[in-house]
Amino acid sequence: MIGEGSNKIRVLIADDHQVVREGLTSVLRSKGDIEVVGVAEDGREAVEKARQLCPDVVLMDISMPGMDGVEATRRIKKENPQIGVVVLTMYAEEEFIFELVRAGAAGYLLKDADSAQIAKAIRAISRGESMIHPAIASKILTGFKNLSGAGPCGAGRAGYVHDISDRELAVLKLVAEGKTNKEIACKLELSEKTVKNHVSNIFSKLSATTRTEAVIRAVKAGLIEIKP
Repeated sequence: MIGEGSNKIRVLIADDHQVVREGLTSVLRSKGDIEVVGVAEDGREAVEKARQLCPDVVLMDISMPGMDGVEATRRIKKENPQIGVVVLTMYAEEEFIFELVRAGAAGYLLKDADSAQIAKAIRAISRGESMIHPAIASKILTGFKNLSGAGPCGAGRAGYVHDISDRELAVLKLVAEGKTNKEIACKLELSEKTVKNHVSNIFSKLSATTRTEAVIRAVKAGLIEIKP
């Protein structure tokens, strides 16, 4: 969430390539509502700077020397759950996506995403929402749906069926489509505050901490179906 007393979203960029850090910094500084408060060359520095700077959002690379983006995300979220993490990934790094979901990352973009997509993701995550590239979303949901047993994101259907109301289910389906609270409110003719309350209730009932995790748990519980 955006820090008190600030009208801008505070962003920390973590990437081991200087040209990428400089490019992202330049692009984001052109956005009037986003402020780049720091950069990190690896995961360990990202954790330390997140601790020092308390950004609203961390733009995180996965493959970095020393401590990678997965472990850095896990540590950052453990120390400060309010910090949102947007992951920049390549198709070759898909095997890490499942661990990033468990670590608490809320946004997943391909590295060829344009500046508008990156800024949109940062804004969404700063509001406590999520942003997932469709190609990545399909991989995440299909992969978790195929997992057997009740692992970290697993749960039986019986515990959820009677707890989730019809309205919450309607909201959940739109969350699974990547809709923002504002878009859901418009679609269902509700106020944004009401949608936010529904999402909060869904999190509680599904024992989820992020929208991505809520969708994954719902898919595994058979509450909603995602078509790849």
